[in-house]
Amino acid sequence: MEQLIATIEKGQPFFNAIARNKYLKAIRDGFISVIPIIIFSSIFCLVASVPNIWGFYWPDDINNALWKCYNYSMGILAIACAATTAKHFADAQNRDLPKNNQINFISCMCAAIIGFLLLSSDTIATDAASGFNTTYLGSKGLLTAFIAAFVTGIIYKFFIKRNITVKMPEQVPPNISQTFKDIIPFSVCITVFWVFDIVFRAAFGFCFAQGVIQVFQPLFTAADGYIGLAVIYGAMSLFWFVGVHGPSIVEPAIAAALVANMTDNLAAFQAGQHASAVLTQGAQYFVVCMGGTGATLVLVFMFCFLAKSQEMRAVGKAAIVPVCFAVNEPLLFAAPIVLNPVFFVPFVFAPIANIWILKIFIDFLGMNGFMYTLPWTVPGPIGTIMGLGFQPLAFVMLALILVVDFVLYYPFFRAYDAQKCAEEAEISQEELAAKNAEKAAKLNDAFQGKADAKSVAAGAAAEAVKADAPAAVATEATTASDLNGKRVLVLCQGGGTSGLLANALAKAAKERGINLETAAEAYGNHVDMLPDFDLVVLAPQAASYLADLQKDCERVGNKCVACRGKQYIELSQNGDKSLAFVSEQLSK
Repeated sequence: MEQLIATIEKGQPFFNAIARNKYLKAIRDGFISVIPIIIFSSIFCLVASVPNIWGFYWPDDINNALWKCYNYSMGILAIACAATTAKHFADAQNRDLPKNNQINFISCMCAAIIGFLLLSSDTIATDAASGFNTTYLGSKGLLTAFIAAFVTGIIYKFFIKRNITVKMPEQVPPNISQTFKDIIPFSVCITVFWVFDIVFRAAFGFCFAQGVIQVFQPLFTAADGYIGLAVIYGAMSLFWFVGVHGPSIVEPAIAAALVANMTDNLAAFQAGQHASAVLTQGAQYFVVCMGGTGATLVLVFMFCFLAKSQEMRAVGKAAIVPVCFAVNEPLLFAAPIVLNPVFFVPFVFAPIANIWILKIFIDFLGMNGFMYTLPWTVPGPIGTIMGLGFQPLAFVMLALILVVDFVLYYPFFRAYDAQKCAEEAEISQEELAAKNAEKAAKLNDAFQGKADAKSVAAGAAAEAVKADAPAAVATEATTASDLNGKRVLVLCQGGGTSGLLANALAKAAKERGINLETAAEAYGNHVDMLPDFDLVVLAPQAASYLADLQKDCERVGNKCVACRGKQYIELSQNGDKSLAFVSEQLSK
């Protein structure tokens, strides 16, 4: 097992390179930016649909109002995603461009939206007016949105890098000059999309977005099978096990399917049909990642209530609340689970078992798949029941998943608990032997009329502490002066774990009267925030992005640092150490 893990660990640099790929990152960050739309629209979807389970139906005017808000948010999801992906892709492109010659991401976003509309929508003409066909403006158009964003970013970089722009005299204000600077790349983008759309429709008789769906549909179908689901979620856990944030690598490839399948499930349910898609965002949030990647919800309860090891109990108590809300990094790094051979098998295979159980319930028992999206921080059991629309079978499936996860983790948990108990017992024996030796030395000294060596040493230590007291006060004062008026930004993958360290810093600073501002955010949403902070701290699961973050920080003249796993958890739990760490980084 250790040899297998060592082999996998050797591939970590390659996995990190994949995670840093600017195309995958732009998809991931762009998709994360539109998640509020998905969650917001699902609230109206839940209010409109869930009461139907108990035979209650809203009056037509209220029902139409609820669905209007859903359609005007979720229904244009791809338009929003074209813009957000273009923005994040432009940020990535700007890292390779001089500071004084950057891509205007707002212009890039506008071009991507127009290009996406050209590729995905037909004109609907009526007697009174004309409008857009909305078939592919929602989740079905996500793949086309990504393509439009990438093409736009590539064209903009080509012209901006070579300074092929309309140049204005120096006397013209910068905002006016920027407008003219964008004319050529913007015009070329729209022309490329327009010409391509004409040629494609003439050749195939339908829009590009429909063609993309037809090409990728077999892959989506295969991904929704038992083997496809095992590969997707086994890989996600495997990457995390070696310390690379798995969702950053896997999610961009399946992001469009996750949302499109949930939309299809809802449409099928409303039409009285079976909502049969398994690969959905809800399934990933609340079934596969119940308690975080690796399905660690049951494991943290084992640590907290069943462990005999004092260390494991302490880790369980510290991690149980975050893990209940799907923030399981405190458990992954403090236990540790990452790169711990004992937990390799359940960490990789529990998520696979969970998604297979869901698929069995959908395929053979007729349960509908996930139709409603909730925030990923909703506790897994609650998210499962609500996301599945309170179906009776959902309760049965949830109980079965928890039992299966317990069975998978328990023998490995027991083995690790025994290992830790043995380590603690060995330490205790050493401490006992040291105490016995100390007692023997005292008796010997008493009989021989000699001074107690330990007392002398203790007195010397006390004097040293006394002498160093002013230095300690001075160090504390120096730390306070270093931190007063400073601003620290903590970044992780989803904005969950970063809050732990940011809150610890803020609490410790407040207790000591230090004027320190802290904030937590997901990596990818940080670019526009950087000028407002003096130091950026990168969580260990996002450490592969350090090189890119350094480039971003150099542009605005601030500092950044990445933390190691156990170090990050320790800083999150110890205010003094977190303040000292930040002070040290700022003083470099």
